[in-house]
Amino acid sequence: MEHNALNSTVDRLWESEILASLSELISVPALSPAFDADWAARGHLDAAAEHVRRWVASRSLPGASVEIVRLDDRTPLVVVDIPATPGGVDAGTVVLYGHLDKQPPVGGWADGLGPWTPVLRDGRLYGRGAVDDGYSAYAATAAVEAVRASGGEHARCVILLETCEESGSPDFAAYLEHLKPKLGDVTLVVCLDSGGNDYDRLWITTSLRGLVSVDLTVRVLDVAAHSGMASGIVPSSFRIMRTLLDRVENAATGEILIPEMNVEIPAHRLAEAQASVAAAPGAVGRAYQRSGTTQPAAATDLDLVLNNSWRPTLSVIGAAGLPQPTDAGNVLRTHTTLTLSFRLPPTANSEAALDSVLKLLTTDVPYGATVEIAREEHGGGWNAPEMAPWLSAAVENVSKTVYDAPWGTVGLGGSIPFVGLLGETYPNAQFLVTGAGGADSNIHVPNEWLHLGQAARVTTSVGHVLHAHATR
Repeated sequence: MEHNALNSTVDRLWESEILASLSELISVPALSPAFDADWAARGHLDAAAEHVRRWVASRSLPGASVEIVRLDDRTPLVVVDIPATPGGVDAGTVVLYGHLDKQPPVGGWADGLGPWTPVLRDGRLYGRGAVDDGYSAYAATAAVEAVRASGGEHARCVILLETCEESGSPDFAAYLEHLKPKLGDVTLVVCLDSGGNDYDRLWITTSLRGLVSVDLTVRVLDVAAHSGMASGIVPSSFRIMRTLLDRVENAATGEILIPEMNVEIPAHRLAEAQASVAAAPGAVGRAYQRSGTTQPAAATDLDLVLNNSWRPTLSVIGAAGLPQPTDAGNVLRTHTTLTLSFRLPPTANSEAALDSVLKLLTTDVPYGATVEIAREEHGGGWNAPEMAPWLSAAVENVSKTVYDAPWGTVGLGGSIPFVGLLGETYPNAQFLVTGAGGADSNIHVPNEWLHLGQAARVTTSVGHVLHAHATR
């Protein structure tokens, strides 16, 4: 394979073929089903799938098939099946994953920017779904096309683009089971829904955290009462909530007190975290715009990385029963509801963790207050298999030919349920979980943007790995 030809082909595709189509995809408000109960009638997910299907079908991929698969009452799945080149026919199947559904638009976008309005500015493409994860469909396709154009080899490649990832991928397991006979022997999985700490190197995700989430309600009254009349007689639902939270989290340090949520960090993952910190000093601490004099949650970069990858955390991500301050009267409220989102270490048992949470929050409740639990959710994390020598050599090559910096590893703080599902389904496959995202890409929040240079470099990197896989 001619490396310069691969690199130049990818650059040309991004500039002349991909950017325009990806910009059009941004304009489709393809909200994930969790945020749009009427998604089927609205048709935006179908429109996004059809838009990408048409673009892929127009590419120079001899023998490829592109279809939208639809199981009853499930979101659509785009399936691109590309035959192997002659040198890759015995290498098994490569699954390349991405998703087309999007998070809600949310408010607060900067002047001139908006969720459904693609804006190109200073090498960045702004808009909802640009980096999470609309670019992946184009990057996966372009990587295969560039390998062919540069005289390289690749195995059979199947690109899977789901449309419910932002809802926890509830339909993906059914599609994997449906497609299992067709996919055959999957020997490599490439996921392009991740990222790293900077845009100067290839970052490979080696672990993902699990998740436990519940809505917790503490109820003390059937009818609200005047706070002056009832306070001191009726206990505050907020105070009881604080007491319950103290059972699961140390309020001073953020340490999670639930044994089932804590694990021993593997030695090789600790070493990776140390190397990651050394590769990009200060990057983790600088990633987010803290307000005023707010300090990071730990004193060292290493602790910040481990907090975000191998230690459990609690975030309160929603609340009810609390009026806006300007609407608050002197009322002792009937109840307080909080949505508790726990992130778990990759190897923690999420079911056992959820059971422990439920017991701690519903047993011996102060004052015998009513506790209600709703919307229970749990999902396991993922710990990558050991990297095969051929894959390790390929990413070393990428560090020299695509980047001028050593590749790095990331223990991603988020949860991507489908990766664990793919790991369980194909236990003997190698995994390349990577992507063009960065800590400042504003995924899920206002001003989401894609670093176009990094997107092209990631595309080129995937091309190198495909060739190495086919010729290993």
